[in-house]
Parts: sequence; structure tokens; C-alpha cells
Amino acid sequence: MLRLDDFRHIVPDDTLAEIYARARTLYGKHIVHLNATYQGGGVAEILYSLVMLMNDVGIEAGWRILHGSQEFFEITKSFHNALQGARLNLSERKKRVYRRVNEDFARFTHLDHDCVIVHDPQPLALIRSYKKRQPWIWRCHIDLTRPHEELWDFLKGFVLKYDQVVMSSETYFKDNLPVDQRLMYPAINPLSLKNIQISDKAIADQLAKAHVPMDKPLITQVSRLDPWKDPEGVIDVFKIAKEQVDCRLVLCYNVASDDPEGLLMYKKVQRKANKMLDTGDVLLVVGNSEKLVNAIQTFSSVIIQKSTKEGFCLAVTEAMWKGTPVVASNVGGIPAQIIDGKNGYLLEPRDNEGFADRIVHLLQDPDAGRELGRQARETVREKFLITRLLSDYLDMLNSIMCN
Repeated sequence: MLRLDDFRHIVPDDTLAEIYARARTLYGKHIVHLNATYQGGGVAEILYSLVMLMNDVGIEAGWRILHGSQEFFEITKSFHNALQGARLNLSERKKRVYRRVNEDFARFTHLDHDCVIVHDPQPLALIRSYKKRQPWIWRCHIDLTRPHEELWDFLKGFVLKYDQVVMSSETYFKDNLPVDQRLMYPAINPLSLKNIQISDKAIADQLAKAHVPMDKPLITQVSRLDPWKDPEGVIDVFKIAKEQVDCRLVLCYNVASDDPEGLLMYKKVQRKANKMLDTGDVLLVVGNSEKLVNAIQTFSSVIIQKSTKEGFCLAVTEAMWKGTPVVASNVGGIPAQIIDGKNGYLLEPRDNEGFADRIVHLLQDPDAGRELGRQARETVREKFLITRLLSDYLDMLNSIMCN
């Protein structure tokens, strides 16, 4: 079981003492988190560590998963995409299915807690089915810069019932939303299998099991199978870079149970990579092995994150923690992590030539990459570890429950 004192010698003792002090007014409070999946994606990873740490410092924290049909998850995936700016036919049937699944789940999920924290759009409508007796918080992890207007108006009807909305970037705040809005950056657990330091032998073993050769520099993108990650654009960038440096591209994808788009995206990437898959210049690695992701991120010469929309992107944080240089899009929550030229590189998402230029530079000058990586690791240590996120949650709960 994860405990706060496991983080001694990773963060200062003063930080741990402050967390224990902030938790004192919350002893015995009953908190519940709700989201749509227990594995795959950053929200589930965060909750796995966060809930254990909340319990360790004296809060009775629980975690529940919304149950839904395949149709429901297809609809909510379209909602997710539309909130990030995609087109959507918002039919009455889609609204009805969305409301009904939330209503049905509410019938066998009793929420008599001191505070309810709902993550992302899937369980957002739950609040409509309860007689509200406690603070409800909506934690939105996606990019709300330019949401689909009709969908946002529909969902806003549920959001108005919440006591607070938490976003991953101030650029997502809504001027016309009369609900308190709070900024809270996501974070990683440095002690998870995905982020703990591993030996060279363990790295070699994991790469061998995944049939990833170690004979060339690796350029890697780690992400969901998601159109917003622009995997086809990553392949275009790789083609340009490979003309100058002999290297290999690894597209490492995880699969979430609430994401029905994965197989479709996998086939699109296969078509795009075409003959490069046969030659081994491009490798598709699919799975949810944290050890494998750790090995690939650690061994890679460059991590590329060419997203066109991005709520925050913990894959960037993970790579930075491992000291691997990152070349990423200047979108969403990524600029909160990367200072261009200091601890990584930021480019506009459509600038394929710029991406390739930075990657080639890092492959040809490994010392520059090591310095970027060193700075990146310290950035994560200071700002993006789970201990800081726990502290932020304690501040929020104290402000909404104890004042």
C-alpha cells in the first residue's frame, strides 16, 4: 500500500509535514471519487495513487466506477471529442441515453459522503439524481478551450449544480460559468511501476519482450489511441527526421475500457505507416504494461508528443521525470510543463519541419538532450509529483468543507 512517508528523500520533509498538517481538519471525512474507468489513461492512474494517499493521511476516501453500455461510452467519447472542438450531432437520443445511464447508476450507488468528486463528462449528470446534502466538485481533465457550443450548453445545465469546477489550465476557465473555478495541475506518482527508476537489464528485458530492438536511437510517442494525439502526423515527422539520422519510431499505445475508438485508430496508423512497419522502422506497441512504458520512455532518445488538443498530458510529465528530452506541441496543459529551450521544446502542432529539426538536433547532440532532461526532471520534482497534487486536494477540501 502506498503511504506518504514513502516519499521521504524524494520531496523535502517540510513538504510532507505540511501535508499532514493540512489533513488534520479533514480527519474522518468521507470522500468519494467517481470516474468511468479503473485502467488506461491518466485519470485512473492518478486516482489509484491519490485515493490511497488520502486514506493514509486520515481521510476516508473511496473510488467508484460508472457502469455504462457500449452505446453510452461511444456517446461519451463523442462528447469528449466535441468538448475539445470536434463536430457532433447532438441528438435527443444521445441526450436521453446519457441521462438514463447516469440515472440508473444512481439507483444502486448511494452517495452519503461528506464530499463527492466527479471526474470528466461521463458521470457529470449523476448530480441530477441525488438530493444534494454535501459539496459536489467536477474535476474536468480535458481541453475546454473551444467546446462544441450546443453540447457545452447541455452539459452546463449539470455543471451549474456543482459547488466547484477544477480545470488543468486557466485557459479552460469559462467567463459565462457562474460556478467557482479552480486550477489544479495533474501529477505523477514517482514510485509507480511506470515511473520508478529501473536497471539497464530490466530495460533490455522489457524491450526484448516487446520486440523493440536497441540498435538505433528511438523516437517515441506514448499515448492513448486517440486522434487528438496525431499519430499520423508523428509518422510524417519521423519520415523527415529519418532522412538525416538513422533512427526508429515507436508508437506505444495504451487502451482504456471507456474508449471505443482504439481499434479504428490502430487501423488508421497501420495504413499510414504502411511499408515502414514491414522494415521495422516503425513499431506499434499496444498494451497497458507500466514496466514496458517505463523502459521505452527511459531508453528513448527523444519523446515526441504531437497532440493537437491536450488536457494536460501525463505522458510528457513521465518522460520529463525520467530525464528523456521531450519535443511537444504548444497546446493545452503542455506549456505549463515545458519552457521552450530550457527543459524541452515546444512547437505548433502542425509544424512538422520544426518537430523534425528539434528531434534531429537532439539525436546529433546527446549532451544537449541530457541537459534538457536534467532540467525537466527537476521541474517535475518541484511541480508535478503526486505529493503536490495531494496537497492541492487537501487545500480544496478544506476551503469547501471547513470554512
